[in-house]
Amino acid sequence: MRPDLSRRALLQAAALLPAAPALAADGPVIKLRLLETSDLHSFVEDYDYFRDQPDESVGLTKIATLAAAARAGARNSMLFDNGDIIQGNPLADYVAQPGNFPADGIHPTIRAMNTMGYDAATLGNHEFNYGLDLLRKSLAGANFPFCSANYLHEDGTPCLPPTLLLTRRFTAEDGSRHTLKIGVIGFLPPQITHWDRDHLAGQARSRDIVEAAAAYLPALRAEADLVIALSHSGISAAPRQGGEENASLHLATVPGIDVIFTGHSHRTFPGPDYAGLDGVDATLGTLHGIPAVMPGFWGGELGQIDLTLTQAGGKWVVSDFTCATLPIAERQDHTVTSLAANNAAVDKAVAPEHQKTLAWIREPIGQLAQPVNSYLALVNGADSSLALVNAAQLWYATPLLPAALRGLPVLSAAAPFKEGYQSPENYVDLPAGGIAIKDVADLYSYPNTVAAVRVNGAALREWLERSAGIFSRIDPANPAPQALLRPRVPSYIFDVMAGGVTYEIDLTQPARYGAHGLAHPAARRIVNLRYQGEMVTDDQVFVVVTNNYRAESGGIVRDPADIVLHAPDKTQDVLVRYILAQSPLRVATPEIWRFAPLGAPVTAIFESAPEAAKALLALGNISLQGDAGDGYASYAMQLS
Repeated sequence: MRPDLSRRALLQAAALLPAAPALAADGPVIKLRLLETSDLHSFVEDYDYFRDQPDESVGLTKIATLAAAARAGARNSMLFDNGDIIQGNPLADYVAQPGNFPADGIHPTIRAMNTMGYDAATLGNHEFNYGLDLLRKSLAGANFPFCSANYLHEDGTPCLPPTLLLTRRFTAEDGSRHTLKIGVIGFLPPQITHWDRDHLAGQARSRDIVEAAAAYLPALRAEADLVIALSHSGISAAPRQGGEENASLHLATVPGIDVIFTGHSHRTFPGPDYAGLDGVDATLGTLHGIPAVMPGFWGGELGQIDLTLTQAGGKWVVSDFTCATLPIAERQDHTVTSLAANNAAVDKAVAPEHQKTLAWIREPIGQLAQPVNSYLALVNGADSSLALVNAAQLWYATPLLPAALRGLPVLSAAAPFKEGYQSPENYVDLPAGGIAIKDVADLYSYPNTVAAVRVNGAALREWLERSAGIFSRIDPANPAPQALLRPRVPSYIFDVMAGGVTYEIDLTQPARYGAHGLAHPAARRIVNLRYQGEMVTDDQVFVVVTNNYRAESGGIVRDPADIVLHAPDKTQDVLVRYILAQSPLRVATPEIWRFAPLGAPVTAIFESAPEAAKALLALGNISLQGDAGDGYASYAMQLS
């Protein structure tokens, strides 16, 4: 399922936008087109490795064609990338395997980008998922520079140049030529030191985005005619507290920035997703008046900002601008239509690793005795895809726990990564029979490692309260259909606990936690929390197997001593070993959670794939309502 939001609508809403008010020029006028990619995640080819079939809605190869056309339509242009380049799909995972880094020393995604003439780039948080050695090798192959102002060595010195000063010759509207100095500053989420602690501890640290900007911008502004911020950080209007993950709106308040390229959130800006936020013009495309774009993810869109630069008082100033995102495809119901051809140079650049990845993902590893899918992940507590991940984590981690902890209840937490948000094809749907490595990547999309944490019953309840924030509040007195899911809440927050706990979720309560922490302190959605049939007490102690991101994020575990296992193996590798050991594998799917009785009949509506109908309708309280557009179907769940 996905929030009640059309990705196609987001794309189309940003395609044609009004210009900012123009200022009078007293000298030459330069029209400069700035282009951005972000969150490519190694989706170079228009291919879905998880489903092992072409996908017209993704791919740098198509972005390259759009970028070439955009550059051909402008006298002056520059191209930037905003991070999350080398991780995110099976091609990236294949390259990261020992012995698989290309013999020419160039990461295939970087090799493809080298064909496109990028001017500069910054890092994203996922650059660190495979460790610093692979990151350094990848950066060494780039023909374009990287910068980051808040990624630091342990001693506080920059790991990369904090800023860049690029000298470029541009042609003015009257044909005259001018040399401009383009300042570039980059940022990544400071949470990298938590999320990838195993790779970064003792080697790197991070700094608040706004603080880093304030430190470096004055000197950069003094030298540059134009300053561009590459902010691998989303857009949030929450009050500033420091250390924000999504700080691009706060960044816009730091003097000296002319343009902000954003990313990280896998969303589109300008567009209705950010309408109504203070300081944000979601139609014009500004953050506190600064032009900005966010071009989606996986090479689905190209960000474009057209600037008019005029000389005023001997300085170049932005007198006019337009902001837009350009999609590579459009979706009409169940049909995806490509809006850009593949780029031959990009295809050639990645061809060797693309073919090797295809062979790798097709390697069989075992047999499934039953189908496994994620269609029920957000509507029913007996989802087979989460059950498989949880079973594998318990099987792997329990023997590795310290002897002092053996005998404690051991639970496992897993969240759905593929539940339809990106597209109606974005579900796990594995038939009974042979299972291959590509299917494991489908089940678990990230190269996280296994970790385990010690929590008491009170902390376990809070963990589940955070998960339950994905659901809308239901009013039992309202006879009209009500949305089941809150819009724009990512599914990866929805951890489901296996290993003997059961619980109910009371949808009549507001969400105890919001995006920025405790929102309703008196609210309690998690009720009837039991372990092996007995009510869980606040002081009862559990060990929960999870991933390194969740263990290190700080929201779950407050005391580092409570992280009782840092396993060396990735969850994907654990799944492969579990399937090999258990084949033919039959997945047990006990009901772990359910919605608490509401006291009155209520209809809750949600969207899912048409293919989900067989699984959903079999529950007995869900009916198919019809076509929801964009390839989705509408479903109604009867709650009581």
